[in-house]
Amino acid sequence: MVNRPPSGRLLITALLAFSLSAATPVMADVFYFVADDGTPHFSDQPSDSRHRLFLAVGGKTQAAGKVSRPGLREARRRLAEEITAAAQANRIDAALLHSVVEVESGYNPKAVSPKGALGLMQLMPDTARRYGVTDPLDAAQNLQGGARHLRDLLDRFSNDKKLALAAYNAGAGAVLAYGRRIPPYPETIRYVPAVLQRYELLRSGAQTLAN
Repeated sequence: MVNRPPSGRLLITALLAFSLSAATPVMADVFYFVADDGTPHFSDQPSDSRHRLFLAVGGKTQAAGKVSRPGLREARRRLAEEITAAAQANRIDAALLHSVVEVESGYNPKAVSPKGALGLMQLMPDTARRYGVTDPLDAAQNLQGGARHLRDLLDRFSNDKKLALAAYNAGAGAVLAYGRRIPPYPETIRYVPAVLQRYELLRSGAQTLAN
């Protein structure tokens, strides 16, 4: 099932209900997922691996540093070996690859976006074909294809992680069109710091790949 964003009317209703039910005014990022029966679920605590960022408040993802989400922690541990293998094969820091996977799919190998991006690293069909990925929902294939794509972008942008991540999200053409800068797209503006926040947490030891 494609996890489509809620409509504008549904968003207003849901956010009003969420705000009224909260003990304090809503000043945190809002996450959502759509259950199999079509019911949308909103929360400021992305405790389910299906949660995706819906509304960012203050440009900072509140839950970036949390390590207490059992589902996410277990998924990270389960996929650690395959992520490390893909990272090493493509000369990428495993912490960076973990960070991209977490932001892209919440470690869900079966994730499908409204735009048709697939799997752990949310590969578009053309990108998957370019890197020889025949089954984008296969975790190992998806990771290898996504890591190769990210490696190519790092090489293209002189190992500048911000630009490579912006290109991963918005396309290399968009980064070039804006003079080798992060394109002013709301999604991309949120995406790059979200990945880098997680990356810094992993590198600093505030969050570990094993938990």
